[in-house]
Amino acid sequence: MLKDRTAVITGASQGIGREIALELAKNGANIAVVFIAGSEEAAAEAVKAAEGFGVKAKAYECNVVDFDQSKAVCGNIAKDFGGIDILVNNAGITKDGLILTMSESDFDDVLSVNLKGAFNFTKHSSRYLMKSKNGRIINISSVIGLAGNIGQANYSASKAGIIGLTKSTAREFASKNITCNAIAPGFIETAMTSALPEEIVNNMQSNIPLKRMGTANDVANLAVFLASDMASYITGEVIKVDGGMCI
Repeated sequence: MLKDRTAVITGASQGIGREIALELAKNGANIAVVFIAGSEEAAAEAVKAAEGFGVKAKAYECNVVDFDQSKAVCGNIAKDFGGIDILVNNAGITKDGLILTMSESDFDDVLSVNLKGAFNFTKHSSRYLMKSKNGRIINISSVIGLAGNIGQANYSASKAGIIGLTKSTAREFASKNITCNAIAPGFIETAMTSALPEEIVNNMQSNIPLKRMGTANDVANLAVFLASDMASYITGEVIKVDGGMCI
């Protein structure tokens, strides 16, 4: 489905980003795993797993907040793979706290990684995406960006910002045959959610119409669809993967 196309996934060494990278690889895409310092081993394992599908894969260390470093990494990826066809802006962090007690740095850090990082890679990948026959940008937002959440003002603001960035990007690059869409995951099984007390998990699941948490693969499957030719007439959309939590 994605044979000979090159996909760049930020935050791809673990969690949802890793699953997206592997599903794209499973469908034939070559994979550039972008990771933050300290995740070298996990990134190497992700590359090895992607190569298991018979595609080319390589890891690139990058702090997505750094404008110049992001530009250099995008250039290196395009040089190594011969171009960029798909960009998945997945890198993100959380630093939760109530507004009354949240520090300025905790607010700024989350906005910088989650939102500015997506802008940096969108901007610096765009020149290569425009050379692709049908470029794809997929931004990972969150249902928290749609509904808000107590103790996550910074995260919610960053993910709401991703939605605005998605819509503006879709309008700006439509004439270049580049689509841009956002995925808004809900309560997904990850290392972070696995550490939650059983009582909290049960309470969350009781508020989900499908009565279960989603998986990283649920998100990855949608990413593969949006990256494919099947989604060529979809752009500027925000698609929830939340089991009906935010109907």
